[in-house]
Amino acid sequence: MARAQVNSDHDGGADLYLELAPTGPRRAALAAALREAVRSGRLAPGTRLPPYRALAVDLGVARNTVADAYAELVAEGWLTARQGSGTRVAERAAAVRHRAARKAVGGQAAQATHNLRQGQPDAASFPRTAWIASVRRAVVAAPTDAFGPGDPQGRPELRHALADYLARVRGVRTAPEHIVVCSGFAHGLRLLFEGGVLPGPLAVEPYGLPFHRGILAHAGVRTVALGLDERGARTDRLAVDPATTARHGPRSVLLTPAHQFPVGGPLHSARRSAAVDWARTRAGVVLEDDYDGEFRYDREPVGAIQGLDPEHVVYMGSAGKSLSPAIRLGWMALPPRLVDGVLAAKGLREAWAGVGDQLALADFIESGQYDAHIRRMRRRYRTRRAQLVAALAERAPHITVTGIAAGLHAVLRLPPGTEAPTVAAATRMGIALDGLALFRHPESPEPHVDGLVVGYATPPDHRYQAALDALCLVLPPQPDPGTGGPA
Repeated sequence: MARAQVNSDHDGGADLYLELAPTGPRRAALAAALREAVRSGRLAPGTRLPPYRALAVDLGVARNTVADAYAELVAEGWLTARQGSGTRVAERAAAVRHRAARKAVGGQAAQATHNLRQGQPDAASFPRTAWIASVRRAVVAAPTDAFGPGDPQGRPELRHALADYLARVRGVRTAPEHIVVCSGFAHGLRLLFEGGVLPGPLAVEPYGLPFHRGILAHAGVRTVALGLDERGARTDRLAVDPATTARHGPRSVLLTPAHQFPVGGPLHSARRSAAVDWARTRAGVVLEDDYDGEFRYDREPVGAIQGLDPEHVVYMGSAGKSLSPAIRLGWMALPPRLVDGVLAAKGLREAWAGVGDQLALADFIESGQYDAHIRRMRRRYRTRRAQLVAALAERAPHITVTGIAAGLHAVLRLPPGTEAPTVAAATRMGIALDGLALFRHPESPEPHVDGLVVGYATPPDHRYQAALDALCLVLPPQPDPGTGGPA
């Protein structure tokens, strides 16, 4: 028996207790002891092991003995080794324990180990140092009135910064006095409809967040689902569809034109014009949810619809995906006639966004740090997307991947009838993801296509490959061409 004690203050490792067989080759004994420690759960996935030298000294063996044992376990998949990160317990080892745990509890769902849900950025990549610097500069430079009762429209520093940034990056035509700062897209939706600024019904895309539909339903707003094809939402049908042209039909339409959520793809230019023309005819508005317009990879930038007609488009954005959902900041670039109504709906100060974060974001944008962060994250997410596509091409080539030209998620098309069992299998495997059916409007005119909505932004780097490995294990096999069913 040997106890390997490493001083982590000096060597970057951790205390480690190992039981080595008293006889036989030392390398084999060490590999067996580490393998058993991982299998039993004493060494959790992601645990960093002691460096070769430190463990060799504590065990009284040669450094090469430790290096060879580590290399053997890396080759077997028990450990991972990356430059600058040391040797760690592999995440894929967790799948073995999850399967064993399921058998022990009669197939009950394991706790989620891999988060592949859409809509969540990489929290580990939040630019802490740059953000702290912006907080410091902004608070020092802020006028005294910034720490008073405030303005429900939002700090002028942020509204000016947003007006310049959105014009430059998204082609939005607005002025600071037409921007209202809110706490995110959902808050903006509540202000517009619960506050009575816009009447229902509302035309919507056939897929969208059920959470948003719940907000609208709570406000008593009926939604009318549009069709969808390869050019995006069927806004070309708005002017001829009786459901949208009737006296009591919708006067507004909610769109995700930069990257249709969650199916993917930009709204075709003719469809953009059709939506704006319809809004003008109906004396209504287009609500533009620009939820990830800044993250595009394989195409030229697609400007905002708002630039076509600022008088009939409400542009809505937030920092939730570009920075962090913890920064509870969103914004609406409004037609001038709607500003007073939105501010009246905002009402009490408790619904206002924090002044400190507003000042910090204004500095973050004006200092160029926001642009730098977006460029950095665009590169990282492009790499993540490439890893997902490569894993599927190698291990599940029959699965079609769509909607990957932009955004933080992909849609995996599945054979008919396999979506629900695949989501259930993923849950049992400890993978958090959603089926495409979750996002489908209950009255959608389009037939449902089985699929998975897979977010590739959330897992930390050292766990991402393991998440992809686990995902590939639960995907349905290629259908048997002779029967049309699963092989």
